[in-house]
Amino acid sequence: MHRSFRACIAAVSLLAATHGSAIAPSPADHGKAPEFPANAKWLNTGPLTISALRGKVVLVDFWTYTCINCINTLPHVRQWYDKYRDKGLMVVGVHTPEYPFEKSTSNVQAALKRLDIRYPVVQDNTYVIWDAYRNQYWPALYLVDASGKIAYQHFGEGHYEETEAAIQKLLSDRR
Repeated sequence: MHRSFRACIAAVSLLAATHGSAIAPSPADHGKAPEFPANAKWLNTGPLTISALRGKVVLVDFWTYTCINCINTLPHVRQWYDKYRDKGLMVVGVHTPEYPFEKSTSNVQAALKRLDIRYPVVQDNTYVIWDAYRNQYWPALYLVDASGKIAYQHFGEGHYEETEAAIQKLLSDRR
């Protein structure tokens, strides 16, 4: 069965069950955020690692540029990046394509410009990061605390105030 179809079915089921919000233990091993692959293609930055980002709060945003739900969350993600980056927040967009044409780096770069995305974005064309997080949804937000553990996750649109409150708490906890 096609991966995107499964993702849609799973997302609808989850959203129906949780009204769009999910705060649960991390899908990653023992709550630790998975590393980004060493050979990943990065845009808007040089290569990043979760280990090198220790001490910061990291918002990992799984998205793709043709997903309307992803596009609807972007103003909030951009706002959080602008508001909190000097306070210790790093946003990392994980562009995981649903369709073959979304694998093109030039297409992703054009989308970054069109959508005014200035934070780091890593291309996940082979779903390595997606699978490491055991992710199943677009969009999906994971907040990694200063110690490198996933402390919060949310799938789909909405709950922006709740997500921002989680960002604020994790930033406060790191002091």
